[in-house]
Amino acid sequence: MGAIYVLWLRELKRYFRSKAQIAASLGQPLLYLLALGYGLSPVFRRSGEGSYLEFVAPGVIAMTVLFSSLFSGIQLIWDRQFGFLKETLVAPVPRLHIMIGRTCGAATTSMIQGLLVAAVSVMAGFRPVGGAGIALGFLFLALIAVVFTAVGTTVGSTLKDMQGFQMIMNFLVLPIFFLSGALYPLKHLPIFLTVLTRVDPLTYGVDGLRGALIARIYFSTSLDLLVMVVLAIAVTALGAWRFSRIEV
Repeated sequence: MGAIYVLWLRELKRYFRSKAQIAASLGQPLLYLLALGYGLSPVFRRSGEGSYLEFVAPGVIAMTVLFSSLFSGIQLIWDRQFGFLKETLVAPVPRLHIMIGRTCGAATTSMIQGLLVAAVSVMAGFRPVGGAGIALGFLFLALIAVVFTAVGTTVGSTLKDMQGFQMIMNFLVLPIFFLSGALYPLKHLPIFLTVLTRVDPLTYGVDGLRGALIARIYFSTSLDLLVMVVLAIAVTALGAWRFSRIEV
């Protein structure tokens, strides 16, 4: 267990040393939050849906965690190419512990990114519901981070070059985000889009997070929670299997 803690701590130190990266990674979420949140609010309100800023803020928070979690796999390829991963793997600890430590560290930094965007959202006028909702929202935030960090680890353990990883991530990230309902309600969609949103794992994370923070939910909290927990277990197991077979 000591190895898990050390690797978790190393990921946190690496994150806080990169202040420019932290600032840059907040640019796109803030653009979505402020430009769309304020720009589309009049239209959204006239349609009887209320404040668009309140609606879109949970989706943008989830987007921040998604992007940060998935691209944590780049760090794995970087360590692999420059020999840092080899130094870690020769340590007398199980590879499972190494994978869990890296995943927990990357998921934690992704959650920090999401919390920073949440803080800015509150300053912009977003008002979540009571304390119980915030605690539940934190749980969904953690599940989103774990699921997509494990996805990034799986892809990073399979590929050996940055170019291939970036192509796959770009192919995954935008569809996962835009089909999740982060920017639009899930009701009254065309049938084909309804099907695609149902198979998008982020849909359940966004819906659960939105239900927890503003009490506006499409499915149900229990269904969202069940899907995210099952996905977290399944994808983490897949990531552990791929990481155990990695060659350096």
